[in-house]
Amino acid sequence: MPQYTDLLYELSGGIATITLNRPDRLNAISVPMLDSLSRALRDSDANRDDRVIVLPPVVLHTTDKPVICAINGPAAGYGMDLALGCDIRIAASDAKLAAIFTKRGILPESGGAWLLPRLVGWARAAEIAFTGRTLSAQECLELGLVNQVVAPEDLSKVTTALAEEIAANAPLAVQATKRMMRLGLEETFEANVHHVFLQLLPLFGSHDFKEGVQAFIEKRTPQFQGR
Repeated sequence: MPQYTDLLYELSGGIATITLNRPDRLNAISVPMLDSLSRALRDSDANRDDRVIVLPPVVLHTTDKPVICAINGPAAGYGMDLALGCDIRIAASDAKLAAIFTKRGILPESGGAWLLPRLVGWARAAEIAFTGRTLSAQECLELGLVNQVVAPEDLSKVTTALAEEIAANAPLAVQATKRMMRLGLEETFEANVHHVFLQLLPLFGSHDFKEGVQAFIEKRTPQFQGR
């Protein structure tokens, strides 16, 4: 298992869990941590056994593997941008997203300026970003910035359960779905339908497609292998 600085990495049941490990600084992002995070994500993306990635806030817009962000406590500035880059966000009830950029004389430099308007609409994004507002977990839920708000003691359990539900599906199909959703943000409906058809062709020839059909016929749970 590779060694990472200020980072913990665990793989179990197809779920790669990456944990920021700098408790003395409240897990504030450091240069060594960012380097480790980049390496861990590249390692996970290349590992066929990794089906779902669970981690604290991190930008993963270009990876095809689904990313669930577990937010426990404040995600401020860069941390908020990183959280927005994940596919699904689950927040503890005491978590916060803080768009403090304009209060520090900077702007959302890590994808937030692109992501926030797409998630909440232009007017709400403008209000949040221009004021440098801090949002409670409940406010984030109402705005659609997080999928769920749970008790802090339940965050790990709920996140893991969702990751297991996703990991039980055909990995190639899940990854292709994310890829087409991401592509669809920048292209017409007609172009996306064409690209989806091109994605279907190799999936029809995959072991997992045959296993899914056979499991349906036999009325059993499919056992997908990611090939």
